Amino acid sequence: LGGQLYQLSKAGKLCVPAMNVNDSVTKQKFDNLYCCRESILDGLKRTTDMMFGGKQVVVCGYGEVGKGCCAALKAMGSIVYVTEIDPICALQACMDGFRLVKLNEVIRQVDIVITCTGNKNVVTREHLDRMKNSCIVCNMGHSNTEIDVASLRTPELTWERVRSQVDHVIWPDGKRIVLLAEGRLLNLSCSTVPTFVLSITATTQALALIELYNAPEGRYKQDVYLLPKKMDEYVASLHLPTFDAHLTELTDEQAKYLGLNKNGPFKPNYYRCLGLPRNQRHLGSDELPALELVFASPTTYAYMNSEK
Repeated sequence: LGGQLYQLSKAGKLCVPAMNVNDSVTKQKFDNLYCCRESILDGLKRTTDMMFGGKQVVVCGYGEVGKGCCAALKAMGSIVYVTEIDPICALQACMDGFRLVKLNEVIRQVDIVITCTGNKNVVTREHLDRMKNSCIVCNMGHSNTEIDVASLRTPELTWERVRSQVDHVIWPDGKRIVLLAEGRLLNLSCSTVPTFVLSITATTQALALIELYNAPEGRYKQDVYLLPKKMDEYVASLHLPTFDAHLTELTDEQAKYLGLNKNGPFKPNYYRCLGLPRNQRHLGSDELPALELVFASPTTYAYMNSEK
């Protein structure tokens, strides 16, 4: 989603300033990684009632969503393969104990195919034709573009609705695949999203909207901006009391040694979970002299505007 905003900005087609919340750490880590780590199992169980132990699974993409899916399936005893285009993510998959393959190499043998790339046409008709009987196909990535579902709507193939969000697509020779949610997002269509994760994401979005709304004219141009790291850290701090968690505070000597303010930010603004497009626009905390969150309590306001 963030990439599409940057494409619009580069083409001069972005009509208003935009905050790229999707690439903030609080979105990537908690919604994409931890939520998908649970919802992939929930979605597959609700729709197929399958056992995971011993199943061969290929996960296309090893970003935050892919990492969550792989970790969950590995913990359940599945044999997990990973496809990836980014050598850094690919190396992470290898170091995490997953076999890095091309989809063509394993498409005939796997029991489940999961897309998590955010790209289009990751699973094509050619792949679908070569899948084994009863292979489960689902998408955890982006919209319904990753699996070429349109290519399956042809006269020679029969669609059979088994239950809500579950279709069998049957070939003339009797082979069938199990397509979940017609290629749409499995976690949104077939499972529940924990309210805690929604709270984290919604808080980040709300802060971004409030900042855009309250910003004086001229602060933001028709471009894409990233949230300052301090705002990410603030969203995280609001949710720590849920776990009765107690943050350690830096001493003055430690803060001076690290070159940090005791109240944060503790990571530079360029720190992100994943790589971002080169033309990203960082919104640094030094660009927020008047980040006045009018809804906030005095404590909130003081935190967000404390000395860099």
